[in-house]
Amino acid sequence: MPIVPRPRAPFHTPTPPFAGRRWPARVYPGELVQAAGLREDLRADLFRLEGLCPDLADMVVLCASEMFANACDHSRSGQSGGRVVRTLSMPAAWTLCLSVVDDGARAEAPSRPQIPHHRTVQEWQESERGRGLLLIDHLASRWGSRAVVDLPFCAGLGTVVWAEFTLTAASAPAGGEAGR
Repeated sequence: MPIVPRPRAPFHTPTPPFAGRRWPARVYPGELVQAAGLREDLRADLFRLEGLCPDLADMVVLCASEMFANACDHSRSGQSGGRVVRTLSMPAAWTLCLSVVDDGARAEAPSRPQIPHHRTVQEWQESERGRGLLLIDHLASRWGSRAVVDLPFCAGLGTVVWAEFTLTAASAPAGGEAGR
């Protein structure tokens, strides 16, 4: 009798979406080369969500990559010893929330994430930077940023940039909750 190997089951069986779901937070060194690992880990985490539309998963991964690059480029996360934290949760059964937390504002450029609106059409066409937040604005249902700790004496300790994505009908849970 020949021995035929059985196909391996996935390490994690995908489970249905549910409100309050949280994936473990992941911490990365604040180096742009780590973006590939962030994308790979995020894809693995998203694989655990049953029925997630592949296009939506790609959009979430793209936004995460942009958020990570911004954290490395514009905060202390990109300096020696810096780090970036990525979280993923479901505040509602039809909403996926991605967050990236940086190590705080750099002394030479203390600013909050915002889309650069003061450019002319020609400046946008010639610019090599500044489109990441536009991508997030276009792909996410909602997005924003806030201080990690909302106390005046904790200013500059870190910024959370978050984006919410609405699960599509193909990936929404049964029972019609997606229409709420």
